[in-house]
Amino acid sequence: MTNTGTRVEFRDVSKVFTTGGREVVAVDNVSLTVEPGEILGVIGYSGAGKSTLVRLINGLDMPTSGELLLDDTNIVGKSERRLREVRRNVGMIFQQFNLFSSRTAAGNIEYPLQLAGMGKQERRARVEELLEFVGLSDRGKNYPEQLSGGQKQRVGIARALATNPSLLLADEATSALDPETTHEVLELLRRVNAELGITIVVITHEMDVIRAIADKVAVMEAGKVVEYGSVYEVFSAPKTKVAQRFVSTSLRNTPDKHEEIELLNAAPGRLFTVDLSEHSGFFGAAEQARQRGVSIQPVHAGITTLQEHSFGKMTVRLNGDDAAINEFLQTLQGTTDIQEIRR
Repeated sequence: MTNTGTRVEFRDVSKVFTTGGREVVAVDNVSLTVEPGEILGVIGYSGAGKSTLVRLINGLDMPTSGELLLDDTNIVGKSERRLREVRRNVGMIFQQFNLFSSRTAAGNIEYPLQLAGMGKQERRARVEELLEFVGLSDRGKNYPEQLSGGQKQRVGIARALATNPSLLLADEATSALDPETTHEVLELLRRVNAELGITIVVITHEMDVIRAIADKVAVMEAGKVVEYGSVYEVFSAPKTKVAQRFVSTSLRNTPDKHEEIELLNAAPGRLFTVDLSEHSGFFGAAEQARQRGVSIQPVHAGITTLQEHSFGKMTVRLNGDDAAINEFLQTLQGTTDIQEIRR
């Protein structure tokens, strides 16, 4: 049941809809690449263009301009017959599971195999294989109403894998699930990627999902990809306000506004938030501070490890003469990102 993942490449892709005589730009000049076997997380608030991006990948919508390549094939302008061939290599996982209530779990998984014309005996063997893979060997005869939300999504994943796709699209696949079940489903998707080599594109509005599963992340806002890079790069140093907002929901490494006020009122001194990336110059700064009569008191910190890199932020109180503190800060220029917290 192994596969080779699809390479996905957007080249200056835009999608414009006309609604009531007004043009709406859903995807705006997007360029990005998902390498074979990678997991890309696409995150954005409602209306950012995430779901349209998915519909472009599986050919349900066509770009207004630009090129969209699956492996070496540009699907823009292809006939519906050719697009159906493309979709056979694309599996889809939905937020609300989209299972047939009149079919058992096994029947739902079998459905795409029937459409593909696979023989009955071969279908049954494939369904049994998939039920075992997703951990539902004993649930094949159950109907959707007899399954939990997590079990329904496992059936959805098995159905998406039925025809051996090389690309899997997961559109808000965990947003209807509780945190524990979300973790289990993400673990299964990681296993799909690791064992089967399938490329996965995950659409979500939850940064914790990106953090848990993705290799790379694309942050969307108003149809544009405003930030794109490895999960570590985006989490450790988000550049745009929208990325910073998303990261703050997942990482708790700086005090909130209320805590800042409490810290400012708690004791004399000046407050600063210091970057603690692996290359930060702050780790060797204590001696420089001591020589200038400046004391460093940590008051808040958070460290995270992602993709084998550690990063975080520490809030410190600096006590000493203002001139001495400013001189100390000068020694950190170019090696440390340090921002003062003011009233």
